[in-house]
Amino acid sequence: MTRTAFVALALLLASGAQAQEVRYDIAFPNAAHREAEITVTWTGLPAGPLAVRMSRSSPGRYALHEFAKNVYSVRAEDGSGNPLPVSQRDPYGWDVSGHTGSVRFSYTLYGDRADGTYTGIDATHAHLNMPATFAWARGTERHPIRIAFHVPEGSGWNVATQLQPTDDAYVFRAPHLQYFLDSPTELSDFTLRNWPVTHAGRSYTIRLALHHTGSAADADAYAEMARQVVAEQIAMWGEPPEFDFGTYTFIACYLPWAAGDGMEHRNSTILTSTASLEQNARALLGTLSHEFFHAWNVERLRPADLEPFDFERANMSGALWFAEGFTSYYDDLFIRRAGLSDDRQYFEGLAGGLNAVILGRGRRYFSPVEMSMQAPFVDAAVSIDPNNRANTFISYYTWGAMLGVGLDLSLRTRFPGKSLDDVMRSLWASHGRAQQDYAPTRPYSLGDLRAAVASVSGDADFANDFFERFVHGREVPDYEALLARMGLLLRKAAPGVASLGFVPWQARDGRVIVAGSTPWGTPAYEAGLDRGDVLLSLEGAPIRSTADLQQLLAARGPGDEVTLEFEHRGQRRNARVPLMEEPRLEIVPFEQDGRSVTDEMLRLRSDWLGRKARS
Repeated sequence: MTRTAFVALALLLASGAQAQEVRYDIAFPNAAHREAEITVTWTGLPAGPLAVRMSRSSPGRYALHEFAKNVYSVRAEDGSGNPLPVSQRDPYGWDVSGHTGSVRFSYTLYGDRADGTYTGIDATHAHLNMPATFAWARGTERHPIRIAFHVPEGSGWNVATQLQPTDDAYVFRAPHLQYFLDSPTELSDFTLRNWPVTHAGRSYTIRLALHHTGSAADADAYAEMARQVVAEQIAMWGEPPEFDFGTYTFIACYLPWAAGDGMEHRNSTILTSTASLEQNARALLGTLSHEFFHAWNVERLRPADLEPFDFERANMSGALWFAEGFTSYYDDLFIRRAGLSDDRQYFEGLAGGLNAVILGRGRRYFSPVEMSMQAPFVDAAVSIDPNNRANTFISYYTWGAMLGVGLDLSLRTRFPGKSLDDVMRSLWASHGRAQQDYAPTRPYSLGDLRAAVASVSGDADFANDFFERFVHGREVPDYEALLARMGLLLRKAAPGVASLGFVPWQARDGRVIVAGSTPWGTPAYEAGLDRGDVLLSLEGAPIRSTADLQQLLAARGPGDEVTLEFEHRGQRRNARVPLMEEPRLEIVPFEQDGRSVTDEMLRLRSDWLGRKARS
């Protein structure tokens, strides 16, 4: 081929790629009433109807969310501005026919929930989760995308997003639909803090875009805490991910009218809460830590059954105990390692997780793998019928986090010099670091996770036993023995205190009502109390408040039999049951309990909880 012919062919191919670029425009002429006006333009289309869709699921969420319900005033025209027929074969999309290669599709979107799943629009900001906001067309998923944000005049809104910037501060690009729909965007007069991260000659910018009602000093203090958590995470992994386009962005809306959430994305995360930095910065830091850890674990070190993400169905994975659960283990651990919490705070949180798992009734029904597969029913899933999850479910976040504790302490105490940190780094090297087209080249299976534990420990029998009993099975590790090796005591928090069990009591108008399912095996369950029932008396003493109930229980001990009178759907009933001992557990250091602690215990504890990053 001659040079002239080669140049001509290159120009032709380039013009074809440009012609197929999908263009989005979004404006907010009626932001005060939660509306956006959106136009999508496709060119270079093949003959036949164009199938335009709204997503039914969103990255990081596993349940269905019917985003099309907020779309109206749909219309379409061709490249010359002539109207095109639009028909609807199902509730989630529209077919546009009669075009000659170009379609301009427009609609109005309503959005009034600023969180990690939906879209929130008002006169102060536009908080956009892309699947909840933007329609797309089948057959164009691989086409490059350009989006222009048309902000209200005089609003002072800027753009925080992981999308690729251009010379225009309000125009961005995405390589294809998967990346575009994974790129939440905040438009507001936000406060921006950033800092550099450099490793092995590569430099990235970490950005914190804060839309909040606090002061500049609040933002500075929070950014410094975030910087320390980021540094601890990079120190554990050994390197930052290769952040596309050179940045990672925390998009934080801490506003009274936001909804609490955290949602990971490849080079950014959404953080939303009604809490303020002035009063709740430390509590908000936990979600920030969790979501940043996902930049490695989930976004790049990714389960094979979530890759690629399907925007038109519920996405199920048996690995969420690892993807979400191990991330939950590490989120508070990094805050402790950074010195932003103390041992007492960390052990209180750890004890809460152990209570949920050790005492959890759901272990009778499902393993951690099977709990993970329940995600489409529990991960912000919407339903109106009551459920029995108090007895059948343990969150894969919580159970997975406690599995992380069990595996980490097992490795540290059984295999000197080894820890869960080593397993994570091994998996990162084998299944996370290598990326192609903004996706992992080797997403992992459950077998890969088991193999990594075997490789790091050097003991395949240990790995097999751990996975069979605790991951695929329903047993729990011997936390009492594992914590004891660290000089920590796992004990009853309220020995000798009588209880009816973990019952969700609710006081209302002088009546004490059961607000949810009663846990299996508790005195309340054995008595026949359940959701909606009213507890009237204990041993003939009337109960008009939860304080009345606690006072009556305090006068008795575990094993004492009592008569309960309650109202069940209009019927008065009586039951006589023995009280149980309050089962809640707590963690205290040996030295606090008056027990001797060895240097080896303190060394193990320090290696586990101590700072890893350079100050």
